[in-house]
Amino acid sequence: MKITEVITHPLQTNLEQPAWNSHEHRKVTTVTLFEVRTDEGITGFGEVQGGSQKATCEIAALFAECIVGMDALATTTIWKRMFSCLNPRPGGLGDWDGLPKPLARSQRADATAAIAGIDIALWDIKGKAANMPVYKLLGGSEKSIFTYGTGGHFYEGQTPEVLAEDIGSYVEKGYKAVKMKAGPFAMKDELARIEAVRKAIGPDVLLMLDLSGALPHEYAAEYARAIAEYDIFWLEEPLHWHYQPADYARLASESPVALAHGEREWTRYTTRDFIDSGAIKFIQFDGTRHSGFTEALRIAHYAEQNGVLIAPHTAKHIHGHLVSAFGDAAFGAESHGVDLRHPIQANMYSKSATYKDGMVHLNDDPGFGIEVNWDYVEKVRA
Repeated sequence: MKITEVITHPLQTNLEQPAWNSHEHRKVTTVTLFEVRTDEGITGFGEVQGGSQKATCEIAALFAECIVGMDALATTTIWKRMFSCLNPRPGGLGDWDGLPKPLARSQRADATAAIAGIDIALWDIKGKAANMPVYKLLGGSEKSIFTYGTGGHFYEGQTPEVLAEDIGSYVEKGYKAVKMKAGPFAMKDELARIEAVRKAIGPDVLLMLDLSGALPHEYAAEYARAIAEYDIFWLEEPLHWHYQPADYARLASESPVALAHGEREWTRYTTRDFIDSGAIKFIQFDGTRHSGFTEALRIAHYAEQNGVLIAPHTAKHIHGHLVSAFGDAAFGAESHGVDLRHPIQANMYSKSATYKDGMVHLNDDPGFGIEVNWDYVEKVRA
């Protein structure tokens, strides 16, 4: 079965309620839908979250020239071929070996995003060719997997009471674990927000904090000690973007709260170093941002071998298959507590994994079990 075409569909829509995490203000939400077609009539779909859509689509077109005609089931070989375009190849300069000249260093984030979209679509094809859902293809059996609801983004006029009502509504929907944005405010304001949410959700619901890289190292340990009394399950991405595994290891030695990290890492190599540091208990690699399902699977295997729980970032309909396949080695998948935080992901599929009673429920359709809602896609096409 040969690849015949790679098509990208950049999608964008305004958010009903613009909001911040600790350092990024979002007025719009974006997804790039990838479509890979084959000569046997099987089409696979993948997706990329955020990033530069124009650059990602341009690089995807470049990769398409490299992989059209290849066996669509050869996911590892195709991944390696695309990834090799990011590096010099020994033996000559430029495009001497028939591949494009090495992409500029500044293009690496967009290139790993393009790899992600194509690779996920190929895994969708792989499942469809085998007439199996991906989780079964990987040896999993569980269709219902644990999930947590994410919310608590910052917006104008949000008081601790309003925040608590928002997060509390997730518990009313059946979530047994919730995650709120945190980190950018003065300590007393941070504690007021966290205390209000803990009171709203009660003592039995897991509460995680996502700091989105909010803290300098010299303040992070103090912060971790201060919030520990609220029974925080994990502290996610606590440190500024430039801190490395050794810095996380030092924080872990001082923090009474477990650390989670990994959603913004590009490959298994830097992710491996965070795992090896012993600093994190939860790895959150996001295959829909960078490098795809093939790389996420490699990371999951390595995490399992080193006792780090797998907790992929977002896209429960894709990463849920990974969580299912790894059983007790995985914590769960992430869901948006309310659809308005990511309306495209909520509406771009007419069939997909569903949420009910604190669990993501995968279906038994082949591949990732998704069907594209083309009417909606046309409505929000960028």
